[in-house]
Amino acid sequence: MPDTNMDVRSIRRLEDARFLLGRGRYLEDIAVPTALAGHVLRSPHAHALIHRIDTVQAAALPGVHLIATAADLAADGLGHLPCMAAVKPLIVPPRPALAEGRVRHVGDPVAFIVADNADIAREAAELIEVDYEPLPSVVDGSAALAAGAPALWEEAPGNLAYHVQRGDHDAVQRALEGAAHIVEVEVMNNRVVVVPLEPRAGIARYDAASDVMDLELTGQGVHGIRRQLAEFVFKVPLDRIHLHAPDVGGGFGMKNFLYPEWVLLLWAARRLGRPVRWVADRAEEFVTGAQGRDIAARAKLALDAAGRFLALDVAMVANLGAYLSGNGPGASVVAASTAQGGVYDIPAIAVDIRGALTNTVPVDAYRGAGKPEANYIVERAIEAAARALGRDPADLRRQNLIAAFPHRTAMGMAIDSGGFADNLDAAIRRADAAGFEARRQASKEKGLLRGIGVACFLETSRGAPNEGAEVRFASDGTVTIAVGTESNGQGHETAFAQIAARHLGLPIAAFRYVQADTRAVRSGAGHGGARSMHMGGAALVKAMEAALAKARQLAAHLLQATTGELDYKEGRFTVRGSDRAIDLAALAQSAGDPANLPDGMVPGSGLGEHVLNITDVFTFPSGCHVAEVEVDPETGTIRLVDYTAIDDYGRLINPMLTEGQVQGGVAQGIGQALLEHTVYDPQSGQLLSGSLMDYALPRADDLPSFDIALIERPTAANPLGVKGSGQAGCIGAPQTVMAAVLDALRPAGVQSLDMPATPSRVWQALQAAKAGP
Repeated sequence: MPDTNMDVRSIRRLEDARFLLGRGRYLEDIAVPTALAGHVLRSPHAHALIHRIDTVQAAALPGVHLIATAADLAADGLGHLPCMAAVKPLIVPPRPALAEGRVRHVGDPVAFIVADNADIAREAAELIEVDYEPLPSVVDGSAALAAGAPALWEEAPGNLAYHVQRGDHDAVQRALEGAAHIVEVEVMNNRVVVVPLEPRAGIARYDAASDVMDLELTGQGVHGIRRQLAEFVFKVPLDRIHLHAPDVGGGFGMKNFLYPEWVLLLWAARRLGRPVRWVADRAEEFVTGAQGRDIAARAKLALDAAGRFLALDVAMVANLGAYLSGNGPGASVVAASTAQGGVYDIPAIAVDIRGALTNTVPVDAYRGAGKPEANYIVERAIEAAARALGRDPADLRRQNLIAAFPHRTAMGMAIDSGGFADNLDAAIRRADAAGFEARRQASKEKGLLRGIGVACFLETSRGAPNEGAEVRFASDGTVTIAVGTESNGQGHETAFAQIAARHLGLPIAAFRYVQADTRAVRSGAGHGGARSMHMGGAALVKAMEAALAKARQLAAHLLQATTGELDYKEGRFTVRGSDRAIDLAALAQSAGDPANLPDGMVPGSGLGEHVLNITDVFTFPSGCHVAEVEVDPETGTIRLVDYTAIDDYGRLINPMLTEGQVQGGVAQGIGQALLEHTVYDPQSGQLLSGSLMDYALPRADDLPSFDIALIERPTAANPLGVKGSGQAGCIGAPQTVMAAVLDALRPAGVQSLDMPATPSRVWQALQAAKAGP
């Protein structure tokens, strides 16, 4: 376990200096004096027909340049926003950038106003008259699939977007029939509002001479968003759209996707020949930014008489919202399926997944994207099985952990390595589980209920397959590294420079990191799926190896030696046994003159190399977490006392940055378990938790000091030996905290509880248990 305070790899983030000094370049820092302001008029209804939109009075307001409705976009031939999820069969209802004839959730965009400034645009929005005919709405996924539910789309009968079955249902049924024990649980993975510090924003420009549309945005996956804009919406060649992102203040997945606002900005800038800026306010983000989770699940876990797991049968209903977001179904179907069963050797697994359309904000990938939901299901089922069988939950887990590698799961995932039992044992020791009963007694003497929870997790990290990277050498000794993954706070500027410095033997200050620009970076699948080091880092290593091979060839030519006679160290080639040498900077300069090149080296290419790393291999981060809580039975208030994590992320590039990623993920998982509750009114469809006054995010005083230890077990899945770490904390924390909460409440008669375990819910559960059946 590395000591991150002493590890020489744990250098401080290079980008932090500019952030701490206020020199970060976020979208609102970008001055465009000629830019107009965009504002979106949004539906106040969850479900309604639009009979008429009267913009005459608003358009006459001085300073208003444009008011667009769906008819204007259709007249210009704009297509709908696509859903790119690899789910079949899938019904994808049309999603225009502005609602066509009907609105389907509160916040649905109805009109786009462009004016001299934001105040005028908002005033104009208030003057637009929209004749709505309210319709019945439905906000719960299971309710939407029930007979008689309000229908959202003719294209999706019964509000069903997909019904997918994965795994071996026959084998699971046979196992259930022969099982000595079957434990059934119903759990809800509650919907969360994604709240990055920086809301979504964009500035669109149009160059008439080149007919190029330019969008600078707070985004996480510019190449993917550009492709969707070009291919599906504007129907133009890729090179006619340029997307780029400055510093991005957090994303957690929700900034990966194409939104209606990106379409509206580009269309308006092209139409007016002026830059157009739009910045969401926080209330707007609550009813328009993609939300996360919202999966109801029923699971049956079959065990033999000795407690060995035989099968896991899972049925899920995913609430997708009113439209299918860019990868919305992928989280509940594709990603969740890869992680079903977690770290356990379960011979047969079957999953039945239904996707429901409801009058709510669309749901898409949120930190973990399906893996937290899958791990939560199996861990809650195991916890219930341990209680039903009178087994210690840790012992039951240990008995069923995958122990031999490589291991192919019942869902077809090939896990190359791991130390799941070691993780479990180390976490229990480090958390001093042996001393828990004494701590529980001390809490009892204070009138408090104390509980301990142990849970494991398995991440299946890869995100989108394949990734590109490029290295470019300048004659001043600097090296540009351009990678297709994108940072929104993770520290890529530092970690990628560390990788490059180690491989090229140059000082870290020599590197210039480029990302999130469809002109400066040739290709990329952006951020998501904890893929940056695994996919992007591997691509960078391959690009550097290709560049060094070219540099070696040129150096041999210039030094009048064979490539085999050359040694390379600290950015310099030397001819073994002589004083002849040349460094990379000199080689970069020489490569610019065709007369200096050996046969076979293409003029004009320099030393730089771009590599597209073609791979769809997953890595498997894993760990075991332990939480302790104290509950005040008089108020239902929960205090998280301790939190311990033992995690394996393969070989670490920068342990300090990795630990920071884990801390952030754990904090978000704790938030979901204890605080965050997205509530829609079941009658009106209004979002009741529509601001930070109504929606609780975890704060520093809600969290203990985390005790995190990192075990390095390198993987062979990539040349760096790394496993993704960006999502894992969020995957492990919810079940760990809920196990601790239920352990505390069980002596008082509470047997089940859904997230979030708010004081109100806990108090009500205690009162219900006290009242009896």
